[in-house]
Amino acid sequence: MSKLTRHQLLDRLKNIQLLALDVDGVLTDDSIYFGPDGFELKRFNISDGLFMVLALRSGLELAIVSGRYSPATDTRMRDLGIKHVLQGMKDKAEMLQPLLEELNLTLENIAFVGNEILDIDLVTRAGVGVAVADSAPELIEVADYITSLGGGKGAVREIIECYFEARNIDPRGLLV
Repeated sequence: MSKLTRHQLLDRLKNIQLLALDVDGVLTDDSIYFGPDGFELKRFNISDGLFMVLALRSGLELAIVSGRYSPATDTRMRDLGIKHVLQGMKDKAEMLQPLLEELNLTLENIAFVGNEILDIDLVTRAGVGVAVADSAPELIEVADYITSLGGGKGAVREIIECYFEARNIDPRGLLV
């Protein structure tokens, strides 16, 4: 499958109304830290978070779509003001369907960013399917676009910057 050029990506992002994001390996560096009592910690990229907030302010809907439930994800998304946090189902397209119906959208209206073989179905069905740079080779093979940055290292910011460029939005105007 040939990949979108940056120019083609920008053109496709003009029609996107919802950005759906995997968590582990996309918003994080694919690491989870566990304490002896089972307490879980994740490392999230601050720039990704800032641009997620700016994307919300621009009117773009954001959804978290994770196959694994994590209280740390709930905490971070609440901190960012992300209201659509879907976790704990392996079939991400099915998990996303009620939200799409609520927002009157179809899979063609979304961009999805993933990193693992679990994300193949949604990446291939989304209007724009994105794999982060350090994704599983099987996902990279089928994704429309590959970020230059890895998961937890600014890949989400990179895609949101492309969305802003496609829509001619200056993110500095969204700062409060």
